[in-house]
Amino acid sequence: MRFLHLIVIAALVTAAVHVYKIKFDSTVQAERLARLRTDLHKVHDATAALRAQWGQLNSPVRIQGLVERHLALKPVDAQQFDGLDRLPDRPATPEAQDPIGAMISLGGPDLTTGTIKPPAAR
Repeated sequence: MRFLHLIVIAALVTAAVHVYKIKFDSTVQAERLARLRTDLHKVHDATAALRAQWGQLNSPVRIQGLVERHLALKPVDAQQFDGLDRLPDRPATPEAQDPIGAMISLGGPDLTTGTIKPPAAR
């Protein structure tokens, strides 16, 4: 009978230790969850503050004031526009208008580079 009592007492102690371990783990997880919620609220508040700041910086009134202060822009006048019929004609030969383009010859047999030797004359 004493052996049975020892086994029951050992089982109760083992169960108590197991319950205490479960309680301790749940307390640690609850603290971790509370920290994560606090961090989430901080990030949410920071995001809201940044969105408010973005809205303020992106305000058309503010941008217009910066443009007037820092850029020498003038309003567009209706007389600045012209019709397509008043465009000048294209030049007949593009090489005549582009002296650098006229100096470049592409695709000829005399096209050599510094890494390829020209073929020997026959």
